[in-house]
Amino acid sequence: MSLRKLVLAGVIVLTVFFLIILGLHVGQIRHDRLDYSVSQAFPPDKPFVPGEVYATTLAAVMENELNGFFGWRPNDFFLWGMHVMADNNANRQLGIIMAVRETTRVFKDHLTKVSSNEYDPNLVIADTDFRNDAQKWILPSAESKYRDGVRHLHLYVAGLHANPETSRELNQRNVELVRLIQSWGDMLGDAHANLYRTRKDDGSAVHAWEVDDYFYHAQGYAAVMYYMMQAVKREYHQALTTKPVLAQLFDESIDPLGKAAMMKPLVVLDGSPDGVFANHRRNLDAYISEARQKMYSIREELER
Repeated sequence: MSLRKLVLAGVIVLTVFFLIILGLHVGQIRHDRLDYSVSQAFPPDKPFVPGEVYATTLAAVMENELNGFFGWRPNDFFLWGMHVMADNNANRQLGIIMAVRETTRVFKDHLTKVSSNEYDPNLVIADTDFRNDAQKWILPSAESKYRDGVRHLHLYVAGLHANPETSRELNQRNVELVRLIQSWGDMLGDAHANLYRTRKDDGSAVHAWEVDDYFYHAQGYAAVMYYMMQAVKREYHQALTTKPVLAQLFDESIDPLGKAAMMKPLVVLDGSPDGVFANHRRNLDAYISEARQKMYSIREELER
């Protein structure tokens, strides 16, 4: 093959590679914007049963990941899974499922249960389903278990509207809400630590091509909390009405979470603090840390 043909072939390969990367980039930007709005689904003049907003929003977050164009990525064919072409969304989804698990656990253990009361059966199953291995593709697949978890969230909502009611309502007690805010704050602390990580657990250095894994994993946390904070604000609207400072703190945490959830650089750079290039991990951490600090303030207000 002549040099000219070799150069032409190389240009074609690079062009195709760039177009794939660009397509994935644009596709993820669209995917990250969930086609669901708490304010539209549950406007102020629409009555709801306590727990309905929370469960519906949590289900919508997971449905977006399962029903997207490529679906659940972490257990996919290697080119579209964890390590090659589509690793950004795969790592984001790992962060999402971790946040969904903890959000479901607190819902089951505290927000719908007081002292010696029994657990809600649908939430027990949903909690178990969401704990399935995110990278398992068969016997059972992650998708099948997560879809079943979403189904039981919808069954929980249906039980709230049954006559007689068969689901346990969200209790709307501040002491239980503190547990949720504490749990989310702990997860954001984990995200903060990883966004500053320079060494992996085995002591080896974090390479430039690995920093995007931490970036998108942390962003997955923020994405879940962004929508769920809106849901919690709607669920606890009466308490927030009587305590305006809490409503303000909720808004001030939702805003940075939304910005963190939607950040999508074409390439995640790891520039030095005084360098020419951006450090996207640090940029994301600014929003993560702001939201974490506001959640800490929310806890203080709830505990007074």
